[in-house]
Formats: sequence, C-alpha cells, structure tokens
Amino acid sequence: MTRRIIAALSDIRALQLNKIGASPQRLAESRDMFSFMDRELSGISDPRSQMTVRLGEVMTSADFTYAIMDFVQRQMKPAYEEKRFEFEPLVDMDTSPNFLPVQRYQQKGGLDDLEYVGEKGSAREGYIPDADKKEWQVYVWEKVYDFSMRAIINDDIGYFRGFSEQAARSARRTLEKYVSRLYTNATSIARLTGLGALYSTNGRLTAARISTARMAFNQRVDAIRGNPLPLQLKYLVYHAGLVDTVRTIRQSQLVPELATNAANVIAGDFVPIEDPYIVGTAPNLPWWAFTDHRGTVSPLILGRRQGMPGPMLIRKSTDMETFGTFIQSGRKLSPLMGDFATGNVQIKIHDEWGTYIDGTEGNLFDYQGAYYSSGTAA
Repeated sequence: MTRRIIAALSDIRALQLNKIGASPQRLAESRDMFSFMDRELSGISDPRSQMTVRLGEVMTSADFTYAIMDFVQRQMKPAYEEKRFEFEPLVDMDTSPNFLPVQRYQQKGGLDDLEYVGEKGSAREGYIPDADKKEWQVYVWEKVYDFSMRAIINDDIGYFRGFSEQAARSARRTLEKYVSRLYTNATSIARLTGLGALYSTNGRLTAARISTARMAFNQRVDAIRGNPLPLQLKYLVYHAGLVDTVRTIRQSQLVPELATNAANVIAGDFVPIEDPYIVGTAPNLPWWAFTDHRGTVSPLILGRRQGMPGPMLIRKSTDMETFGTFIQSGRKLSPLMGDFATGNVQIKIHDEWGTYIDGTEGNLFDYQGAYYSSGTAA
C-alpha cells in the first residue's frame, strides 16, 4: 500500500512541476527521489547509498528525512563562470585553405603626386612602391579527456551533463588569451614604444590622454609618400581595474580629472573593451587604443582554416559490438560503453587558428593601427 502511495505522490509531484514549468533536471531529481524510496521499500538498496537506517514498509517522518538527506540535499552547484573577452571587433578575420603559410601583400603607399609640366615639356616617370609581403598560418589546438564508463553511468547529480558547455568555454577562453597576447607581448609593446610619442605614452588612463591618443592617430602618415592616413581611434582596450575610470570618462560631460569647466570631447568617441587577461598592478594599469580594422588598416589579424569557424567536440567511437553468435554480424555499441580494453570514453576538444608573427613587429599586422600606454605615472 505504501508503495502505491509513493507512486501516486510521484505522479502528482510530476504534474505540479510541469504546471510551474520546472526544468528537466528538476523533474528528473523528483523522479529519482521517489524511485529511491520505492527501491528501499522493495529491499533493492542502492550500494552507493550511505543511509544508516532503512526505510520501513510503514514509512514515518524520519524515513522521509533520510530520503531527503540522500537525494534533495545532494546537488551540483554552478561552476565558476569565466569573464568573457569580447575581442571580435579588434581583429581582422581571415581564412586559410590549409595549414601551410599564406601570403598577404600590404601596400604601404599610393602613387606619386602629379608634377607641373611646362609647354613642350615631358612628364617624368612615376613608380609604384613595392608592397610588404607578410605571412601567417593556422595551427591546431587540442585537449583530450577520458572518462570511465562507470563514472558516466553513475553520474546521478549531473557532473558530466554540462561537459559540452565546459568544453566550449575552455576553447573560447584559450582563444581569448591568445588574442590578448597579440598586443600584450613584449615584442609588440617594444615596437610601439620604440616609435615614439605618436604610438605610445607612459601615462595613466585619463580623458586627456585618450584625446592625445586620438590626435596621434589623426597625425599618422604612410611610410612611403608621407601622405596622411584616414585613421581614427575606435576601440579602447583596458585592464579590468580601469572599469570605473572608463565609465567615469564616458559619462562625464566635463573632463573628470580637471578642476576647470573643460568639455569632455571624447566621451562618446570610442568603444570600450575590457580585457580580463591584461596583467598589471594598480595603480600602474596598462591600456591600448586601436583603429577599426574595417578601414584601411588592420592592426591585428586572426586566421582560421576554411570550414572551421569554431571549435569541435569530438568523441571516439567504441571498438566494441554486441552479437548473438560468432557467425552473425554484430551491432555497434553506444560510444558511452568506451573502449574494449578499459571502458574509457575519450573526448577531444579541437580548434584551429593562427596569426601574423614577426621578430620585430610581434603580432602587430600593422602597427599604424595601434597605440599603447604602460599606465605608469607620467
């Protein structure tokens, strides 16, 4: 009779949860709890159960307490969520047909200016400047995990249910760190600092220094003709410790660090991007400025192989099959059965990307599109 009551209670609880739109995990938890009670009453005890008191045919309030302790109180808490780095606006995306180096030719200057030619005079020959040859290639990035078949089957609190989401976060986090290192590496920084005041400063982040960076972009010229380049400061990339500083600058009508009534002319003229992987010790926190790569200059480039726009989660097929007799063909088992020797289930996270690498430029595909500050006091 008690078991019939438990079955009825299970159905009623399922209807209640469906009515309030409970998640599939919550519904499964409820079913597991009532199934556990039924098994205990049937004498089929779960060997993993640590209950010291068995449920009796005539259930008491104490029996329900033990069941609640064993099921409802055992839950998977959410894991730490990594802070995302929204780097996409900073990089020019390119593709490669394979893993061999690809060549890109960068034109560093336009044609000559015209010259005055007098009556019966002859025009002088002009020349087209050579383009700079640059190469980059795509590499493979992977990680392999193996799980015991028994552990997966015994996973009654959902430890492995979110593995695909964790794998995606792992691949994304690795790529974010990679993009961050494109401009935070020592060689790229040395290149900008070596070019002087139009490409770097030592000052901490202020509205006035952002204005200085913007004016630096406005003054840049091509390396061949010396013609002005149509560059503008578009993105401000900053250390996580500068979040409030950036918000103050963007929301202030007046220059926040000055006691005068000077107008804050740069408040809405840049897009802020927080990079959580920038290393620095307060108050000396570095920051960068970049142009929009959709213009004439691409400061950073990120390449992928054609057909691989994102990471893949790969599972190894089992090498086992089930059969009736030796002379009959078998049937392939589920991959969750693992391999024949150990029963392990193997998972691989696979991704492919690359970028421009140079001994003097670092990873700056075009240094004209970048500006750096160490964030130290001027």
